[in-house]
Amino acid sequence: MGPELTRRRVIATGAAAAAFAATLTPSSATAATGSRPAPGVKPTIVLVHGGYADSSCWNGVVRELQSKGYTTIAGSNPLRGIPTDAPYIGSLLDSISGSVVLVAHSMGGTVITNAAAGKSNVKALVYIAAFAPDVGETQGELIGKFPGSEVLPVSVPVPYTKPDGTTGTDLYLSKDGQAAFAADLSTADFRLLQATQRPFDANSFTYPTQAAAWRTIPSWGLVAGRDKAIPPAAERWMYSRANFRKVVEVPTSSHVAMISHPKTTAQLIEEAARATM
Repeated sequence: MGPELTRRRVIATGAAAAAFAATLTPSSATAATGSRPAPGVKPTIVLVHGGYADSSCWNGVVRELQSKGYTTIAGSNPLRGIPTDAPYIGSLLDSISGSVVLVAHSMGGTVITNAAAGKSNVKALVYIAAFAPDVGETQGELIGKFPGSEVLPVSVPVPYTKPDGTTGTDLYLSKDGQAAFAADLSTADFRLLQATQRPFDANSFTYPTQAAAWRTIPSWGLVAGRDKAIPPAAERWMYSRANFRKVVEVPTSSHVAMISHPKTTAQLIEEAARATM
């Protein structure tokens, strides 16, 4: 091989390496080097829904966050209970390069409280009218701690067969559930939500929480002032106990604050995100 050919190969190799480096996004560069994101890099926002809902409940919030330049992922919560839901969402978190702000609604709060434990890339937690349990607590205990929840009487039990052949019970929100769940939505919007809902396993209320990620990860919370699923008093109590950095209250909001008040919800999430940058 002649000197000129060798020289050309060195130049070509260097140019290719430079071109590859130019294509790396900040997040992929971080993954390649193992370094922390540069200051000012926006975190990825991961949104976790609760029972009687699916990922589309975050559409209005996603629209707001995307308009501000945030990468957003509305994860699909299996709604089978902590032993299934927390590892599933944890796997999603493991797939993301760079910092994450993890957000949850309702029963999703129990999921992120468990799933975020030990995840070094999760820099903030945001609870939207959500459970924030401590270790050993169940959702059943928390929802009954204060009076005012009206959602279980309008829940319809539906038996289903589990993979092992045993029978489980799914809970669906009935067509009469608007006042308890989404009183500040239009009738048409509630009918759409009710028709496209995801049920949750009734045993979700019985699994003890295994970890409390809010003890080590800075957290924010939104109280829905007219919530008849999780009583507002329970939300205030859980958020106060956990010493959240900031709690906002929307006095007129039903349980589905992320649908009826997407701008306020997104503003709180963005505030948490800015604190990680």
